[in-house]
Amino acid sequence: MTDNPSGSSFGSRNQRWPLSRFLAGFLLFSGAYAIINQLPLTQSILYRAAAFDYTSAGLAAVSFAVQALALLAALLWLSHRWLVATLALVALSAGINMVYGQIVGDTLDLQKTGWLLTEARQAGEAAGEFAAPLALAIGKLLVAVALFISARRLLHGYIWPSISSGVSSKILTIALLALLAAPSAIWPLLNLHPLGAERNIYSYAAAILSADPPPERASVTAVPKSDPQVRKIIWLIDESVSYKAYNQIIAPRLANHAPVDFGEAASMGHCSTPSNVALRSGVPVRSVSSTTDLRQMASIWRYAAKAGYTTMMIDGQVTGPPQNLLLPPEKALIDHYESAASGMTTDRKIARSLNARLKTDTQQFIYVILRGVHFQYRDHYPAGTLPESSSTHAQYDAAISYSKAGFFDALLDGVDRSQVAIFYTSDHGQNIEKGVTPHCSGTPVRAEFSVPLIAFLPPSTQESFTVAPPGGRSQSQLFPTTLSLMGYDTAYASKRYDNILTAPTARYVWFGRGVVPVKDGGTIDVQSGTRFPGR
Repeated sequence: MTDNPSGSSFGSRNQRWPLSRFLAGFLLFSGAYAIINQLPLTQSILYRAAAFDYTSAGLAAVSFAVQALALLAALLWLSHRWLVATLALVALSAGINMVYGQIVGDTLDLQKTGWLLTEARQAGEAAGEFAAPLALAIGKLLVAVALFISARRLLHGYIWPSISSGVSSKILTIALLALLAAPSAIWPLLNLHPLGAERNIYSYAAAILSADPPPERASVTAVPKSDPQVRKIIWLIDESVSYKAYNQIIAPRLANHAPVDFGEAASMGHCSTPSNVALRSGVPVRSVSSTTDLRQMASIWRYAAKAGYTTMMIDGQVTGPPQNLLLPPEKALIDHYESAASGMTTDRKIARSLNARLKTDTQQFIYVILRGVHFQYRDHYPAGTLPESSSTHAQYDAAISYSKAGFFDALLDGVDRSQVAIFYTSDHGQNIEKGVTPHCSGTPVRAEFSVPLIAFLPPSTQESFTVAPPGGRSQSQLFPTTLSLMGYDTAYASKRYDNILTAPTARYVWFGRGVVPVKDGGTIDVQSGTRFPGR
């Protein structure tokens, strides 16, 4: 090839190289990088620019450009062995981001990654429920990897020959790996963002692994003012039961049990983990903020113990370690913990077990996580109940119907309700619409927070709740109501946490996936207001 005075080719050791080949390789690399970072690029650059925040958009663009160039340098000049390792690490981190983004429609951050780890046991069910978006995300990832490899083949060996020829392969490899890793180490230290999808999982994992240990729960300073109104208190936390489904399917079966029905209530999270953490911890709704650490709250266990109750937790969803961020300092406060998952009939088995406990003299507080109807819904009723082609709505209704068939009858059979208080709700609601994430979505809607809230109370107590004034109720009221039943001063419980259920909530509060800080002094994902949560 002859010299090209127009500059349309590059020189290498042995040949001239057309500019078109360089442009083609660069475009392939840019396309691959855009694919794996589609959501982060959109949210941090396009959305910021659309909101006229050009400074943030520009800084994000520079951040991505630096990280992309570091990856490009590594792909161009690393040896084959190191290239394979680099692509594998890129694919792993990017793949997690892409799958999460394709299903939830949101980007990962440190808090969401921590939440994702707590929900890892649900990966199998999630894969079945979201097979289409999962396949799409994997397909995009494979295309991106193929483009990276193609870019490498076009560009490798044609750039930087004068420098690389004078550097040993070992020194060059070390320098390239250091350059590739530098943003992962430097960005968090300098509080720069965002990190690219090809590397952020490793930075988040390092931050989580090096996080401070969970703090000890606060002590209870309040002293019960009177004897408990009831000897048995049970919280039944169902899984994914919306208020609408409860009202249509479960409520008609409860007429002979005469519960107090508080109507549509707001859950404190549209995901299981934040909802359960908030329920167990108690939430000071008037003062909660982004710096509140629910792990330091006294928790229902300490209040129950101080009032003379033995405590128990039954989890109908697990057979192994606890879920929903039940951390060691909190678990140590529970007298008895039981993993009770045993298939589709789990909830009825739990009902019979609770029925036996309700007939004993022991003063007990029991927190129960029911199996409920977590997706996939067809896994929660016997095969053949519905045709395979049944709609998601039909599957969901059938799952709830089967899950709660005979449950409350078995629970209350022969029970003396004069010394018993049982509250039933769900961890979150469910958005049963085609093509959407049913709960824990990136932009939650009202249906994801809409849950039932009912109570089976002694006749002497029930009247004050039955004639309660109308108004929105929230799960945050369950905690202070229970303290009042345990003998704690009602004024104290209401002022410290929320109004008891004889009145509407003082303030709606709901938590996102980052319900607890990853490190001491960190922030959490919390919102509040006077309107029912969700758009």
